[in-house]
Amino acid sequence: MGGRSLAHCRLVDVASASNFHSFKLRHFHLDLHLNFAVKRMTGWQVLELTPVQPGVQSLILDTHPSLLIHSVDCKVPGASGAPDVFLSLTYRIEPFTDYGSSLNISLPAAVVRPHRAFRVTIRYTTTDGPAIWWLDAELTCGQTRPLVFTQGHSVCNRSFFPCFDTPAVKSTYSATVRVPEGVTVLMSASRSAYSKQDRVFQFTMEYPVPTYLVALVAGDLQHADIGPRSRVWAEPCILTCAVSKLGGNVERWLNVAEGLFGPYVWGRYDIVFLPPSFPIVAMENPCLTFIISSILESQEFLLIDVIHEIAHGWFGNAVTNATWEEMWLSEGLATYAQRRITTEAYGKAFTCLETVFRLDALHRQMRLLGDNNPVSKLQAKFEPGVNPSSLMNLFTYEKGFCFVSYLSQLCGDIKRFDSFLRAYIEKFRFSSVIAQDLLDFFLGFFPELKESCVAQREGLEFERWLNGCGPPLCEPDLSAGRALTGPVQHLCDLWGVDAPDPQVISTFDLSSWSTFQTVLFLDRLLDRSPLPQGIQNPFRSLSTLIRWLQIVVRNSFYADLPRVRSFLHKHTSRMYTVPLYEDLCGGVMKCFAVEVFYQTQARLHPNLRRTLQQILFQSSALNTSTAPSLLTSPPSAPSSPTDPPANGTIALRDVNVSA
Repeated sequence: MGGRSLAHCRLVDVASASNFHSFKLRHFHLDLHLNFAVKRMTGWQVLELTPVQPGVQSLILDTHPSLLIHSVDCKVPGASGAPDVFLSLTYRIEPFTDYGSSLNISLPAAVVRPHRAFRVTIRYTTTDGPAIWWLDAELTCGQTRPLVFTQGHSVCNRSFFPCFDTPAVKSTYSATVRVPEGVTVLMSASRSAYSKQDRVFQFTMEYPVPTYLVALVAGDLQHADIGPRSRVWAEPCILTCAVSKLGGNVERWLNVAEGLFGPYVWGRYDIVFLPPSFPIVAMENPCLTFIISSILESQEFLLIDVIHEIAHGWFGNAVTNATWEEMWLSEGLATYAQRRITTEAYGKAFTCLETVFRLDALHRQMRLLGDNNPVSKLQAKFEPGVNPSSLMNLFTYEKGFCFVSYLSQLCGDIKRFDSFLRAYIEKFRFSSVIAQDLLDFFLGFFPELKESCVAQREGLEFERWLNGCGPPLCEPDLSAGRALTGPVQHLCDLWGVDAPDPQVISTFDLSSWSTFQTVLFLDRLLDRSPLPQGIQNPFRSLSTLIRWLQIVVRNSFYADLPRVRSFLHKHTSRMYTVPLYEDLCGGVMKCFAVEVFYQTQARLHPNLRRTLQQILFQSSALNTSTAPSLLTSPPSAPSSPTDPPANGTIALRDVNVSA
């Protein structure tokens, strides 16, 4: 495990109000009762802490106005063998930002003794916080029983439990969860047990994780094993489909990843499919990936998403960015690892096609933002009060990927770079790192590169990669995918002219194309809007249909508007609805969008409803053809960068943040 450098000691996380530098968090335990009727969790948390700085008089934790604190107490060892004494501690809650508050707990001198552990117990109740998503039965896949899940990335779990809500702090945790009969609870934990008589679930995460990776889901969930260390969880109505789509592939992908990056240290790799209200595509919670059920519509996007989350088992979960200003350390490395896995499993051409599709989206975003926009930096500088989730963007993934690819090119041998990544994981496993750690270790691993001063190579300086605005300084060679991308560009050229020749176009058999080819074609066609009337929709999967409907909206194909209405009535997922509403409001169809919203709002999750209200009723709607929406409410993302809509929106981690 990596040690703490001087840079780490000076590390500041502007997104956390806590005094995490003053303590070592050894472990914490949650004891919760889930009440679906009133949509609340009630219980307590026990934190085991050790002071690491002298003279500490208070414990400051991140919390949220939605978290109701009832009491705080502390167990103090009795003197000379006397029984332990429980002290009630005074505390105050102070404002911090619009995404959280601070819980300031006064610690008596009897409690704070240098390097001696003590325990603090906080009793609390959750209400309507950003981390906890209560779904009525109508919003689930089966529409028979309610469901609740949590989403912590990046700074939401402070509304789940008081914490050091920073990726710089890792600890083990355990949990006891009490639920009504018929409810199954899952958590991002390495071990679990269930008492049917007491309706109590017990969980233990024996490996240290940051706060944002603590996750819970509870509802009508069933499972099926799909490998020696993997099972799929889902509502009964979609379980068979999920199992058939994944087959035995997960174990194969895990084996490929282990061959590249070393042992998978988390034990289990399970997947739970969540209803369309899940705010992002996927989240890399350790031992239990959360993924949106809508992704089952597309085999290729499902494949990429699951492999990306598997890659996070090494990059992001085992070794984590120490601050949210350097999210690329998780997402850029995970994206690189994902593509190494797909290259080994499916060949270079497939990986190059997927990469071209993503880099197209990156350059599209760059055109909207401008080359000097600071959100394009890998080392983003957050001003106090800025929610890290609001700056989750494609640069974190794709510019980060390009930098890692550049490092791989520098060493001259991709297998040598695989060895470097294995050594990097081994050194920093269960630690949180900064870019300096990665780059110092890289130059130490390849001393010949350090001697040749590659970090200062003109035009490609490491510092410029990290702190320069604009697109990647260089991109990897993607010519191996030309057999797949060439026909796409040819057809796009034919269809994008003023008078497309239907006879020539009809010679292309799109039914033989992969999903990524079709999506790449539609994205590039969207870039050419306005388009001539009369283009027909030959596409059926959700990932392609959403793009076709964006073409309909942006080009005012009024004859096809009933399809847009039908789609928005049927689909309530943020990843599909938000891009369409933004396009509708960015053009001349805002009245149509308002009408559809009022017809469907009762079936939308409250968080999505609020997002759409902001789009519909803000004083001046953004025109997405000229201005970007930097986040579809957070993220790949973590995190997950899968299937970004083709407009200016970046539908990555929706935190609310990928993963």
